Amino acid sequence: MADVAVQSDGRSGGIVIKDDWPGYSLDLFSYPAHYSGDIDCVIIPHGVIMDRTERLARNIMDDLGDHDIVVLCVLKGGYQFCADLVERIKALSRNSNRTIPMRVHFIRLKSYLNDQSTEDLHILGAEDLSFLAGKNVLIVEAIVGTGKTMKALLKHVEAFRPKMIKVAGLLVKRVPHNSACLPDYVGFEIPDRFVVGYALDYNEYFRDLNHICVISESGKMKYKI
Repeated sequence: MADVAVQSDGRSGGIVIKDDWPGYSLDLFSYPAHYSGDIDCVIIPHGVIMDRTERLARNIMDDLGDHDIVVLCVLKGGYQFCADLVERIKALSRNSNRTIPMRVHFIRLKSYLNDQSTEDLHILGAEDLSFLAGKNVLIVEAIVGTGKTMKALLKHVEAFRPKMIKVAGLLVKRVPHNSACLPDYVGFEIPDRFVVGYALDYNEYFRDLNHICVISESGKMKYKI
């Protein structure tokens, strides 16, 4: 990505993609033909996601190595990021004197209708998290916007008295009224645009895109419910 569009904001802030970054032309990448006309551009290519995920895994290993952790994967959008992150942590554990024994538990959050976040948050699979008591917890989420959803989830998890909670977020979106509930490990900070791909969806479509892309207005209309 060009220097004028992307900058580093230190370890915790992730890679910052500026508001004027136009993204990559779709002609430069392969993507499913059934989404032709439904996306505007590739904002983060799959290979860049993989490289950044590997770095996040190293950061997590540096901080949490030799601690038993419970990975709390936030579905559905976080499943691909979580799977890749856990796989890289496992690879580092195999080739290091330090190791991170991990268990993975899945929960689901639902708060979007079309491209709008709603106040109606549902947490599924998290009714009884008593097994987190005294444990080190790593919450893995694909995208954090206003932070309201993450704050609600943290409050819910904290009620079960874990020893420690860390959050890894692939994307943090620059949005108005951000509650500053930022993850401890951030992949990318992105503009306030609706993105899909790499398991992020719009009404259950686009999860089969490898790259993170910006959905087009015609795509929103096509799959609107």
